[in-house]
Amino acid sequence: MSQLPVDPVAPSIRRMPRPVVVYVRGVERLGRAVGALAMVLTFVLAAILLEASVARLAFGTSHIWSVELAQFTMSAYYLLGGALSEQDAVHVRMDLFYSRLSPRAKLVMDCLTTPLVLVYLAFLFYGGIRSSLWAIENNQVNYTPWAPPMAPIKLIMTAGMGLMLLQQLAIFFKDLARLLGRAME
Repeated sequence: MSQLPVDPVAPSIRRMPRPVVVYVRGVERLGRAVGALAMVLTFVLAAILLEASVARLAFGTSHIWSVELAQFTMSAYYLLGGALSEQDAVHVRMDLFYSRLSPRAKLVMDCLTTPLVLVYLAFLFYGGIRSSLWAIENNQVNYTPWAPPMAPIKLIMTAGMGLMLLQQLAIFFKDLARLLGRAME
């Protein structure tokens, strides 16, 4: 008799609770979709800056809205793309000793520090909500000659912060699963 192949995720391996797995998958799908949208903003930004350059060099005119719109577009780009960069681990990491740790020690360090990041992001998100609501209620405009309304960019920025908060929680669950030796499937 031949032996049956062994299941790579054997029944003896404990799995993370189903709601956690569903949460992680959902947040990662959302992060990928929003990240893809954010990538398109680089072309929008390039078009805005090209228009400003052509207007200035070819026609000798300058539009008061171009630099400000470019700043808003760039802010939307990096805040909406933050969750995807966290998910793919392509963010900037400054470390003095983290890279020298063993994989297990890195997991422990991540599981200890991620709650601090979650608290920071929660306060940032809360502040974004408060600031967005204030901008809506008071019809806040930027104090420049163009005077664009601030609510749209504040809402976009707050959404990016919220998505980063959700993504960091998903990363925490994945790290915790690896640390505990549990499957996420």
